[in-house]
Amino acid sequence: MEDVLAAVGPRLRSIRQQRGCTLATLSETTGISVSTLSRLESGQRRPSLELLLPIAQAYQVPLDELVDAPPVGDPRVRLKPVERGDSTVIPLTRQPGGPQAFKMVVGTSRSKPEPRTHEGHEWLYVLSGRLRLVLAEHDIVLKPGEAAEFDTRLPHWFGSTGEGPVEILSLFGPQGERMHVRAKPRAK
Repeated sequence: MEDVLAAVGPRLRSIRQQRGCTLATLSETTGISVSTLSRLESGQRRPSLELLLPIAQAYQVPLDELVDAPPVGDPRVRLKPVERGDSTVIPLTRQPGGPQAFKMVVGTSRSKPEPRTHEGHEWLYVLSGRLRLVLAEHDIVLKPGEAAEFDTRLPHWFGSTGEGPVEILSLFGPQGERMHVRAKPRAK
């Protein structure tokens, strides 16, 4: 038991560093002070459920991953879809900060543009259906296999063309982080 508890701190530090997260960012996300997080990672503070649960939630990982529980043999990732009206958003990334990935199925009720702005950069890829993208003065339709990338400080809106639902992958990153497609263009 002592060995398991002693290994929790280094594991927490490793997970945080692999995700490129700072103690300050984790502190903001969890409400746990930077000094407590630092002592927890260094082994100077004993891990408790009160500390580990918010950290597991921030990293969006099961608690057993933080304490190195024995594997249960099931490799599936348990995704938790969020439904909004006739649209569904499925987060595909589990770490705070940095680029975030989502799979979205946008229904036809979201077909009236309401452009918004915010900090960040977004990349969209259409899996099925037709996606209407309103970006500043542009109003375009993307088909399956097409992608768009834009600065979210520009007024933007995306949704179904109204002909049926659209299924997309979205990568969103804080301002300055850009996603790039590393593929050859289609032959014409």
